[in-house]
Amino acid sequence: MTLRLRFTLFTVFWLIFILILYNVFVYYFVIKVTTRGELQLLSSKADLVMETLRKNEMAGIDDAALLKDMYNVNEMMRIVTPDSRVVNSVGVDKQLLALPKEVRTVSHSDTIKVDGHRVLTWSVPIYDNHRLVGQIDSARYLTALDGYLQILLGALSVTSVGAIIFAILGTYWFTSRLTGPIGQMVQTMREIDRSGKLQRVKMGREESVELQQLIRAFNQMIDRLDRTIERQKQFVADASHELKTPLTVIGSYADMLKRWGRDDVTVRDEAIEAIARETERLKKLTLSMLTLAEAEQDDWLNKSRFDIVSIVNDLSGVLRATFLRHIRVHSGSGTVQMVGDKDKIRQMILIFLDNAIKYSKEPIDVRIRSEKNTVRIEVTDYGIGISENEIPYLFERFYRVDEARHRATGGSGLGLSIAKRIIDLHGGTVEVFSKPGSGTTIAIALPYK
Repeated sequence: MTLRLRFTLFTVFWLIFILILYNVFVYYFVIKVTTRGELQLLSSKADLVMETLRKNEMAGIDDAALLKDMYNVNEMMRIVTPDSRVVNSVGVDKQLLALPKEVRTVSHSDTIKVDGHRVLTWSVPIYDNHRLVGQIDSARYLTALDGYLQILLGALSVTSVGAIIFAILGTYWFTSRLTGPIGQMVQTMREIDRSGKLQRVKMGREESVELQQLIRAFNQMIDRLDRTIERQKQFVADASHELKTPLTVIGSYADMLKRWGRDDVTVRDEAIEAIARETERLKKLTLSMLTLAEAEQDDWLNKSRFDIVSIVNDLSGVLRATFLRHIRVHSGSGTVQMVGDKDKIRQMILIFLDNAIKYSKEPIDVRIRSEKNTVRIEVTDYGIGISENEIPYLFERFYRVDEARHRATGGSGLGLSIAKRIIDLHGGTVEVFSKPGSGTTIAIALPYK
């Protein structure tokens, strides 16, 4: 069942249910109000008779003139004694006059059926010095009222049918406009599946806010997929290019070994050293690409609470002993606590420190401080620096500021991309401040949690 048909049926069924309740309420409310008016009329006539009898001190109860002025063509009035004997009556309708005579001690009203017509009855006891002496019975046909109720019932039926037809047409038209953009999105998805080309859904001004949000979200998803596919293509192209160079070198030296390496020791040693160097580079490149692939997963982080100052101190000690470089750690307090993935934060700081060591010879400064709900880390080197137009591309995969410098340092161009991904997954930000010849400062801001 389509959404349009389901929504139309749901709306129509609810409308029918509400109309039935409304019509029943109106019908019985009108019956109650009008019947109350008819009963009030009979009650008023009975009160006039009682008042006349009181004035005459209960004399003339069998006087025909007593009820004559109360006569109406569709009514009947009579006075009945306690022994059910009619002593006075007015009316010409035999069926009303033949109604059962039942004397009660209290007033009583009822609506009965006489020959298929509704009849309203009203009985009032007559007391003389607290002694029951008779009862005034009144009866009145509700034929005119029933005629009005038939007209009301017809009007309610016609208006209800009209409302249902209007609801069906209006709901179908509304759902057509409602599901139109959804159908367009489905058609776009099918076209994307058929052609393999990403397409956006055009958004008109007449759509509702929710539909505009849906279309906008769909288009944003398409844009993101487009960017992701482009990045994947670029990554594959860059990775192929990066892998091609060491594989070519290894293949060339392996071929050289086959030809001259068996007899020439110099050629053999050179080839073995080159193959080992390129193999190591290939291993690092493959490891970096695997790390980037893992970083795309949502559960890559394993968060815990730790002291980031102790991590930087440990790293500075290891790098100082390995590269014989002086790394100065500045922190306002002894410890700075944060919540995050301890190993990934350590890897991120190591990447920035490794770059600082590669591209500078002066001591390196690392500053750590806490600001409100943020931990700030600044890594500053006093090396060759980076030109301003290169800074926006630093964290792109395989991007290098200088190819010659890259060959000298042996980098893969993926380290900064991995560091940026770690920062993003922790909800942090990174800024680069640098000038050629004046060094570089990497400023990282990470939330406490």
